[in-house]
Amino acid sequence: MYQTLTFLHSLTRWLVLISLMYTVYRSFKGYFSNGKFTGTDNAARHWTATIAHLQLVIGMIFYFKSPVIQYFWKHFHQAKESSEHLFFGIIHISMMVTAVIIITVSSALAKRKLSDKEKFKTMGIGFSMALIIIFIAIPWPFSPFANRPYFR
Repeated sequence: MYQTLTFLHSLTRWLVLISLMYTVYRSFKGYFSNGKFTGTDNAARHWTATIAHLQLVIGMIFYFKSPVIQYFWKHFHQAKESSEHLFFGIIHISMMVTAVIIITVSSALAKRKLSDKEKFKTMGIGFSMALIIIFIAIPWPFSPFANRPYFR
């Protein structure tokens, strides 16, 4: 089960990033061109939030099954000295939950805005903030905190 969660969490990361980048692109394009908020824009908003929630659920299950996390909480005083354990034990999870909260709130607010321009603006700002947080919190192969391969 752990290997399956590892694979799903790694794969879904790319879906989250692609959907966020696509939605941010559409929102800024729509905002600056005074475009109409179409069904495609609404679907992008909805599916980006849905994919982010799916990734969060997989991540939470993965978090509680991970031997790295179990070690971190059982041996907190020793483990907090390790940047990798600290990253996965506290930093990664809190930043990702924060990003998903921002996506959720931005999606809900954008859906309720009356003007198309306000929908694009709300979606663009919120999803961009979440994308930046997610980029920082991903354990990229070049990360100084903890690194993992692009695909697992």
